[in-house]
Amino acid sequence: MAQLRLTDFFGRAKAAAIVPAKRGGGPRLKAAPGGAPVHREAEDGAPPPPLPASPRTPSRGAVPAVPGLAGRKRSRREMEAEPLTGAGTGERGGKSARRRLELPADAVPPAAAASPSPTEPPPAGRTRSPGREQDDGIVPRKAPRLEPEDLAALRSRLQRMKMKTPSQLPPIPAGAGAELRSRLETLRGLELRLRDKAAASGAQTQETTAPAAEATGGQKLPAYQRFHALAQDQPPGLTLPYKYKVLAEMFRSVDTIAGMLFNRAETITFAKVKQGVQDMMRKQFEERHVGQIKAVYPTSYRLRQEKNIPTFGSGVKKSDYQLTLEPVLGEDEKVCGRPHLSASRLLERRKEFNRSLVNIVKQHHAAFLAALTPPMVVPEEKLTRWHPRFNVDEVPDISPAELPRPPQEDRITTAQELLSTARGTMIPKMEKALANLALRTAEAGAGEPVLSKAPSPASTSSALKGVSQALLERIRAKEARKLQALMTRDPRQEERLAMLGRLPAMARVLRNVFVAEKKQALPLEVACARMAESFPTQMTAGEMEKHLRLFAELLPDWVGIHAIRTDTYIKLDKNKELGLVVERLAKAAKEAEAL
Repeated sequence: MAQLRLTDFFGRAKAAAIVPAKRGGGPRLKAAPGGAPVHREAEDGAPPPPLPASPRTPSRGAVPAVPGLAGRKRSRREMEAEPLTGAGTGERGGKSARRRLELPADAVPPAAAASPSPTEPPPAGRTRSPGREQDDGIVPRKAPRLEPEDLAALRSRLQRMKMKTPSQLPPIPAGAGAELRSRLETLRGLELRLRDKAAASGAQTQETTAPAAEATGGQKLPAYQRFHALAQDQPPGLTLPYKYKVLAEMFRSVDTIAGMLFNRAETITFAKVKQGVQDMMRKQFEERHVGQIKAVYPTSYRLRQEKNIPTFGSGVKKSDYQLTLEPVLGEDEKVCGRPHLSASRLLERRKEFNRSLVNIVKQHHAAFLAALTPPMVVPEEKLTRWHPRFNVDEVPDISPAELPRPPQEDRITTAQELLSTARGTMIPKMEKALANLALRTAEAGAGEPVLSKAPSPASTSSALKGVSQALLERIRAKEARKLQALMTRDPRQEERLAMLGRLPAMARVLRNVFVAEKKQALPLEVACARMAESFPTQMTAGEMEKHLRLFAELLPDWVGIHAIRTDTYIKLDKNKELGLVVERLAKAAKEAEAL
């Protein structure tokens, strides 16, 4: 800015300096006495415009004059020790080498007058860089900080605005006319209807979200548990939920430890089993899991509460009651006259436990099928896979069976026990309250286990309006039949369908192999090796041979397999059109899928 003003001053002074006169006769230049600048006289005799005064340098008023030091160079410490000067202009006394030249007020150029003041905010659309503001002596403004009290007040206002109830209509005045009264009554009815609709939608949302929260205990399960069935590297079938598989692994660990202790004629306590299971699985094992095992496989163990069991410094007193487990075995499972838990028996018990878990999931699956539209009924013995929309990992957890508790003669744990022992010693009001509490507790304990149900589908969506109900019923019935066939399909048939789906792409590869070899027939081993190398999907030679034999079964006029002496050869008709072959294979796959 200082350079701009200095340049403008010298530019204006130079323009008003001596101008050579024209030879053709014009206004002559007159030299002013005393060396003053020469001005051009106008023809009309008007006085020349005044020149701006020379710029002056601001004085260092804050720097005191030190006698005797005028010719000596000051040190850096002395310069830094000097007080700040020109605080309003952003300069530092003793260090700044740039000083702004000041012009008189009447000599400010138009460009400088039009530019905004350093203390004024820049116009809209223009921004100042921090370095430019510092050079111009502008101190940047800081955004106002909100105090904690202001933030708390703002939050309270927002909360009040969110929780504000809808405004109610004013009461009908007494002197209102009949027409105004009827309109106000209509508005009041509309308001009540809207409130009822909003309350109903809120209650429905709460009902739909409540079961999911109750099933998971208010916490969302991690993805590796919710989608455990999708990540299994095995053919689709009756897969178990993740929590059921963990319980089956716990049962296997409990059986292993209990078998070792039982065969050594050692008392099996819960403390010993818990430590062993946690060491094997690296998971927490509690009495609740023992109750779940008892609920799934009731005849697996005989549970009792016993005392006077040697503890060997485990922190439990010998006189305390401990939960003991005893495997239930048959009379014929004895070795040397004593029951023995063999490895084959452990395997049978493990399979029985897995079958019981599958049966529990089948019950939830049957309830899911019964809630569909239209409802479906699939025999359990023919079921080979779950319904595609049945979420296996959202099956509710198994309710643990009741475990035996140590006898407690002097302790009162329920309201019924307190009522029976203190009857006649309390006031009637307290006896009535205890009786009601005992009745409610008994009713809550007699509840039945809740089975998973499918959400009730909507009657008809907006996209299906105008479609006849009979057509919708036929489509739904056809879809139900297709899903039922999918759920009862044999695993061998499923494998055949997968092979049929790969045949169209494999037909092109097979023809290319024969064209590249330039032969009418190839040994079967060579053809399988070439196909395994060329096909995108990784397959072994044995799997490829099954596909080639399926070619010969479906298209005997295109592919033929011939056994000559000790070798087997495959022959291909290269003259047949490949498009027709692919069409026939796709048709065969579609027919097999419809069965």
